[in-house]
Amino acid sequence: MELVLALAIGILFGAGIWLILRPRSFQLIIGLMLMSYAVNLFIFAMGRLWVNQPPITPQPGIDPSQFADPLPQSLVLTAIVIGFATTALYLVMMMGARGLSGSDHVDGEEPRA
Repeated sequence: MELVLALAIGILFGAGIWLILRPRSFQLIIGLMLMSYAVNLFIFAMGRLWVNQPPITPQPGIDPSQFADPLPQSLVLTAIVIGFATTALYLVMMMGARGLSGSDHVDGEEPRA
């Protein structure tokens, strides 16, 4: 299972890097989103995946290894909210740049075939 998760994170991050290097603004935004999803999966996996376990210990004398860690979950939730806000900001900036330049290329010129 760890190998599948590591491959999924690596493929998502690699695809994000490849899309960031493309000259179109839409591909840049999708690449940034894929990279943020890969980082979110990585942070979530580092907190160990627990099923049907309470997130916080109810009493001080209980073994903490039997409970899920709430910190990675809260970090991923915060990262999702921040990622949504920055994606909206990127979209507004790219639409404004397209309105000024008339092209959706990052450098403003058409690529050579």
